[in-house]
Amino acid sequence: MSLDKFEENIGYSFNDKKLLKTALTHTSYANEQKVTSNEKLEFLGDAVLEFVTSEYLYKNYRHLKEGEMTKVRASVVCEESLYKIAIRHNFSDFLYLGKSELSNSKEVRPAILADSVEAVIAAMYLDSGIEQVKEFIINNLKAAIEIASKNVGMKDYKTVLQEKLQVHKGVHIEYQIIKESGPDHNKLFTAEVKLNGRPLSTRYWYF
Repeated sequence: MSLDKFEENIGYSFNDKKLLKTALTHTSYANEQKVTSNEKLEFLGDAVLEFVTSEYLYKNYRHLKEGEMTKVRASVVCEESLYKIAIRHNFSDFLYLGKSELSNSKEVRPAILADSVEAVIAAMYLDSGIEQVKEFIINNLKAAIEIASKNVGMKDYKTVLQEKLQVHKGVHIEYQIIKESGPDHNKLFTAEVKLNGRPLSTRYWYF
């Protein structure tokens, strides 16, 4: 597909089209075609992403403490979040992948998609500076940041359960993944919690 369509998807038009192509070039393709991969751009994009997110949190969530801002940032600047951005903008339709990668998987692996988002972020930064890339990052992460900021002070269910049960002496709690199903990019996990060796509850979630 034309890279013009990709630019339309992300809402940004590159001055340097070669920079964009490099950002979308996976190592597998680069090795086969003897061209530059997006690995170095990923490195820079990771730093730009962390800076922009940190600045946004600092300016817009002044009620959060330093440790809380760190937790929020970690929860949104992660492979899962970047993968969702890639899916939202159909990155998989535009990536340059080598034959080896295409033959080993029916779908583009989440890690590759997440890395390509970081590379495109770096390319946008090099192409026109920080302001344009800020807009892209915040537009894509604003909702996730808002949710994470509301949950940052809350205890997770595992902690609450342990606190309630361990009030009593002689309590032994075990957690175990008892089943996995579905494709790698959308696995369904079944977990079981046991109290003193007896099943207490089962929980399901996708990852």
